[in-house]
Amino acid sequence: MNRVVIIVLDSVGAGALPDASQFGDEGANTLKHVAEGVGGLNLPNLGKMGLGSMLSIKGVPEEKNPLACFGLLKEQSPGKDTTTGHWELAGVVNTQPFPVYPEGFPDEIMKKFVKEAGRGFLYNRPASGTEIIKQLGAEHMKTGKLIVYTSADSVFQIAAHEEVIPLDELYSICIKTRNFLHGKHSMARVIARPFVGEPGNFRRTPNRRDFSMSPPSETLLNRINKKGGKVLGIGKIRDIFNGSGVSESIHIDSNSDGISKLIEFIPQVKFDLVFANLVDFDMKYGHRNDIKGYAEALEEFDRALPSIVAALSPKDLLIITADHGCDPSYPGTDHTREYVPVLALIKCVGKGISLGIRESFADVGQTVAEYMGVGELDNGKSFLESLNIE
Repeated sequence: MNRVVIIVLDSVGAGALPDASQFGDEGANTLKHVAEGVGGLNLPNLGKMGLGSMLSIKGVPEEKNPLACFGLLKEQSPGKDTTTGHWELAGVVNTQPFPVYPEGFPDEIMKKFVKEAGRGFLYNRPASGTEIIKQLGAEHMKTGKLIVYTSADSVFQIAAHEEVIPLDELYSICIKTRNFLHGKHSMARVIARPFVGEPGNFRRTPNRRDFSMSPPSETLLNRINKKGGKVLGIGKIRDIFNGSGVSESIHIDSNSDGISKLIEFIPQVKFDLVFANLVDFDMKYGHRNDIKGYAEALEEFDRALPSIVAALSPKDLLIITADHGCDPSYPGTDHTREYVPVLALIKCVGKGISLGIRESFADVGQTVAEYMGVGELDNGKSFLESLNIE
């Protein structure tokens, strides 16, 4: 079985999709606007792979002889969230959008929540996670009530101070909440958002956990397992797939930690697929409208890219992509409905061509399935032929 590494640069979008206006995201372009916001990006290694050849990015010129195949992916699923994006990358197109709650969760949900949690709640409306703990953290500490909020995505988020509500209790509350959110209220994720500190100096911790729906059908990960292969999830991959198809999982604290884990674990031959999510782009910078921080995170990944490539065996397939956009220059703090970039490299080939605009994120899963020899997936069109494998 050939080995594959998939790295998802969480939220690194590449321009508004044709239907972006239906999501309120017309004109969004994460990569372009981040580059313009800092006067140009310094991404020489991604540039050599072809990033500047797929779209115009200030500071990233077009590469005449790209090392990787390059293109854009169009999302077929009706959404712009982490779960939908990752599922489609793994071959599952979600035809029914997850429910969202722009006015907050209805009474029928919150009554069940209070009963299961054994605690009251504060807020229950869309909010920025960092801002809401600034506003309500002190009251939460006094009352023990949980801070409940959502966003434009299908998420039920529960924030709690680690010294007020121990992590085990918070996770247990999230699991109970996950268990009653079904039917018309089948939200994509219940998210534990622990924080620490004192009023005026609260900060979220790396102990976040996502409790997701299970994919509705077989994914690339399941198919690899059936063929006897092992999948390593780095970052929140296990959470996104609710553990389905993930043989082993490694928690990470940051992009830097995730990059280190990639370099460490890519050479370990017991893993047939290494699937990583680097979340800082989205969580720390996109949602906080931090253009400078976003740019620095992109440049940090670019500097690490040669070490990641060096860790590959000659016939390993490396795919770098994203799951949605989160344009930090765009009004609001929510995800944006965008194309995502795709770069595909096999080191022993070392030359690439344009993949054009692909009709589905699932083209990634189909390509990987073909390369690994695990059988055809239900969705997507493979671009393996374009990788010029001899």
